[in-house]
Amino acid sequence: MSRLISYREALNEAMAQEMRRDPRVFIYGIDVADHKRTFMSSKGLVEEFGLDRCFSTPLAEDAMTGFGLGAALAGMRPIHVHMRVDFLLLGLNQLINMIATQRYGTGGKFAVPMVIRAIIGRGWGQSFQHSKTLQSWFAHIPGLKVVMPSTPRDARGMLVAAIRNDNPVIFIEHRWLYDVMGDVPQDTDDIRLDGAKVIHPGSDITVVATSWMNVEAVKAAEILKKRGVGVEVVDARSIAPFDGQTIIDSVQKTRHCIVADNDWTHCGFSAEVAATVYEACMGQLRAPIRRIGFAPTPCPCARPLENEFYPNAVSIIRAIEEVLKLSETDLSHEDFYSYENKFKGPF
Repeated sequence: MSRLISYREALNEAMAQEMRRDPRVFIYGIDVADHKRTFMSSKGLVEEFGLDRCFSTPLAEDAMTGFGLGAALAGMRPIHVHMRVDFLLLGLNQLINMIATQRYGTGGKFAVPMVIRAIIGRGWGQSFQHSKTLQSWFAHIPGLKVVMPSTPRDARGMLVAAIRNDNPVIFIEHRWLYDVMGDVPQDTDDIRLDGAKVIHPGSDITVVATSWMNVEAVKAAEILKKRGVGVEVVDARSIAPFDGQTIIDSVQKTRHCIVADNDWTHCGFSAEVAATVYEACMGQLRAPIRRIGFAPTPCPCARPLENEFYPNAVSIIRAIEEVLKLSETDLSHEDFYSYENKFKGPF
């Protein structure tokens, strides 16, 4: 049986379920146990499991990442919450030189069953220190799994899968997704960490999207459907391991491809997708692959400039029109998503 719940509720259910199932699972990080409860995603966990299994930490990313490594090697299954992925950079030595290499370096004798929930996304003019995504950085490192679920159903299933996995998993969550509602089964039904997914079928052009850009891509697809344009949206979901075949199958059907990544395009995940598609579909493409991402600059703080920095559904619509050689759609009567009236502060 499915229920309509939010992305944050789906995360909360996944953690509570696994903490009940396995006493080795615990969650820790900045603000995890305070009144804000990490955007309320850890609501109720302190009350049910106590401060030994749900606790806040100092602002010491390197130390806290290393703490998780030690706990995992000792047989625990930690979930470490980083309020902003930008500051996970302070723990890169632990993450890349130690956590990612433990299994290889010990010939498989030691595993690191650790989940790092890394939060991304804009919200309040947060500028260049709170605006990165960095999934291509983490996915570049063998030994790390990197996922970016964009629906409540995938958030629940993939977090359960991440907690049960014996490898370190970077679980990237866009803060705007926390309020997204979706049907989620009462019992965990899909607990895979890999595999892209078609979330909006179409036959004229493929849009491969990551994280929040899936929401924007589906909105673009719904608007263009009124013009008879069939946009197929493929949610990449997993950055490492990467499911190129689902994307290739879609592009072989539509003969067109746009990649809308929630990141900069230069040396990013969108380039990996484009290369994969070109290798498999070069003779079938009817137009060059188009890539959409952040403006090639640090994120500005002023809201009008910030709006130009981030692509959205309009960016995708205009790119599709150019690729398919269509006239511009009148968007004056369309209602696009805005967080302006909802967001009240960083927490």
